[in-house]
Amino acid sequence: MPEPASVDTEGKVELLGQAGVRLELGPTVVYFDPYLTEHVFEVEGVRDLRRQTPTPIEPGAVRDADFVLVSHIHMDHCDPTTLVPLAAASPSARIVCPNDCVPVLVAAGIPAERIIVAREGRMRLGEDLDLDLELEVVPAAHPEVVRDSEGHLAFVGYILNFAGRRYYHAGDTSPHQALIEAVRAGGPVDVAMLPVNERNFFRERRGIIGNMTIREAFHLAEEIEAQEVIPIHWDMFLPNLAYPEEIDLLYRRIRPNFRLRFMYPETTVSGSRNGVRGDA
Repeated sequence: MPEPASVDTEGKVELLGQAGVRLELGPTVVYFDPYLTEHVFEVEGVRDLRRQTPTPIEPGAVRDADFVLVSHIHMDHCDPTTLVPLAAASPSARIVCPNDCVPVLVAAGIPAERIIVAREGRMRLGEDLDLDLELEVVPAAHPEVVRDSEGHLAFVGYILNFAGRRYYHAGDTSPHQALIEAVRAGGPVDVAMLPVNERNFFRERRGIIGNMTIREAFHLAEEIEAQEVIPIHWDMFLPNLAYPEEIDLLYRRIRPNFRLRFMYPETTVSGSRNGVRGDA
């Protein structure tokens, strides 16, 4: 199997389970889609929607977040039971999310002034906090690209630019030409975090949309000229799993033009700076 990620010290990556990622870029700590509870099981009441990975940190112990980037409104990505205590523990953190997530988070108790609507294209974040982070918001297709009446994207991916490197978190997505063109417009991607839990008839019959197949994710990575790929969204729920052996087998058979950095979700996360284990 590929070794856990260890490339350089410029950007430090830690997987939280599902699509959750902690990314440390110099002085700035960003969380993508943190899902740190059993909220899906508690709402749906279906036994096989319990977590299959331990909660790496309690939401109220996340004290280091500068930004939380939410890709879309689904409960395993926009989880108020994670985001409310996380926001309380990281009182300066800003939450970036699609427009339709805003009323959900405000109703849950997060002040509107701490929420930033994800607007397609380039954004600068944190200038008032001396963090000055360049962010690209790109479409995600879940399973299609969707816009609201004001033109806001309902499903997004995020690209962070730091120290001459581009870090792409795709959110939940299937392959789509609009996505490919938007990502390619900014140049090659250094690290791509891509979902690999696939769409299929049996999952969709249960209301589980799914994402790219492993093969599709690999082809997408080549289209966007990714140098390294970290698979995400493969580990959390029994009816929605992919297996490490599948990912490894296809990588060895296809031999794509990128490095696979297979990382397991951490069992513990410090919630403080410089506490991560994987570099990318």
